[in-house]
Amino acid sequence: MLLSIWNSPVKPAAFPALTAWLAFLCASTPAVAHHSFAMYDTTQTVTLDCTVKDFQWTNPHALLWIVERPEDGAQPQEWAIELPTSPGNLSRLGWTKHSLNPGDDIVLEMSPLRDGKHGGSFKKATFKGTGQVLQVILPDPAKSDDKRADK
Repeated sequence: MLLSIWNSPVKPAAFPALTAWLAFLCASTPAVAHHSFAMYDTTQTVTLDCTVKDFQWTNPHALLWIVERPEDGAQPQEWAIELPTSPGNLSRLGWTKHSLNPGDDIVLEMSPLRDGKHGGSFKKATFKGTGQVLQVILPDPAKSDDKRADK
């Protein structure tokens, strides 16, 4: 193996420079990985009467922590709800990091986790006091209004 390096057309003195160039190239390439939403059962909608515990305006997806108020008087349960897009996209849709605040009483609609744990994917929140509705409606790329002539 060592002999093949010495016999290669690239001289050993060039290896540090090549290694540095390769490291720079890898570091400057943005990551494109994304996780799946397959863990949520999008065929079901669960509605919860709840209070906002925390709203985390973080990448890659904002998180909403709520405390459910069960109708049957059972012990309140904490749920983690993932919003379906990034804070940057939420901003373009009119959201801010103060759209949901601790103590807000809401009726939440979400797709539950398939494993039955207390979590889900956000669909809609309705403020109990005002009736204001927050939704995340993302544009459908398949229904683009792009009218370029070269299509």
